[in-house]
Amino acid sequence: MKKIAVFVDVQNIYYTTRDTFSQQFNYRLLWQELAAQGDIVIANAYAIQRSDDQQHKFQKALKHIGFEVKLKPYIQRRDGSAKGDWDVGITIDIMEAAADVDMVVLLSGDGDFDLLLKKVKEKFSVTTQVYGVEKLTAQSLINACDVYHKIDASLLM
Repeated sequence: MKKIAVFVDVQNIYYTTRDTFSQQFNYRLLWQELAAQGDIVIANAYAIQRSDDQQHKFQKALKHIGFEVKLKPYIQRRDGSAKGDWDVGITIDIMEAAADVDMVVLLSGDGDFDLLLKKVKEKFSVTTQVYGVEKLTAQSLINACDVYHKIDASLLM
């Protein structure tokens, strides 16, 4: 059975599906879709920690599905801007997992991950899949993966 590792850039998926469709992504449906392709051995969801009941409820739902939720503090800068970026953490985890799986699945539209996907394909011969909102996914990321899945109404709640 194919071993699958799943990595979700939660903020990216949340904002792109909200801004494009005014709906939320259906993580349970994604899990079912991926589980039909093999054994999900790693499933990480990277999010920003906030003291918000809705966030806690959402994180609990992700854990119930089977995701490990990794949290990073939300940082409010003096100028009013905010920071909460998981790109390096996602990259490290994918590099470490790629040696032990057959397929890496990334949920993000962030073009910064294109080099990462190229590298893990080259070094570990894994299949790479990306899920992202088409108009908000970097073309370089689409080109870097083996299979690109457009997030559309079929994957929304």
